[in-house]
Amino acid sequence: MPIEIFLALVVFAFTTSITPGPNNMMLFASGVNFGFVRTVPHMIGIGAGFLTLLLAVGFGLGAILQAVPLLYTALKFLGGAYLVWIAWKIATSAGLSERSAGGRPMTFLEAAAFQWVNPKAWVMAVSAMATYTEPTNYAASVLLVGVAFAVVNVPSVSTWAGFGSVLREWLSVPARLRAFNVTMALLLVASLWPMLR
Repeated sequence: MPIEIFLALVVFAFTTSITPGPNNMMLFASGVNFGFVRTVPHMIGIGAGFLTLLLAVGFGLGAILQAVPLLYTALKFLGGAYLVWIAWKIATSAGLSERSAGGRPMTFLEAAAFQWVNPKAWVMAVSAMATYTEPTNYAASVLLVGVAFAVVNVPSVSTWAGFGSVLREWLSVPARLRAFNVTMALLLVASLWPMLR
């Protein structure tokens, strides 16, 4: 892959990974509600789950989805329904002082599995593979796309969880936290709009 194409790929990976979307809204809320350290498994799960999705799309799943568009549509709406449920859980979550009574951040496996129903993740994976792979050296270019996303994923998701954890003390006031959680839930639902059109 020529260096200019690789640099364009890195910019694409970074901008799609750091811009607001379902993962980043959930990480921001998790950083506020549970702190940065307890959000780390969620962050790592996003990276691992997206990488497996990306490679699966590159090595054949994308072709299946193009051949059976109804399957892609079903995945989008299943993902949308799941995001609405997560938004509801965020909006109705307990105060920070009540977190020890049963609230918990998303686990590594939950975050990894979520990538498979996350509409933005599918759009990113299909777009990246369609745009940045080379037919003459296809397998290597699929792996290179995976490496680019894996490298930019860590700072991108860490940024959102970090922002959330920085606001944690300010949001320890129950009314502020409630308003924040409702706002994050609404933004999470709003992030579906471009992907479900």
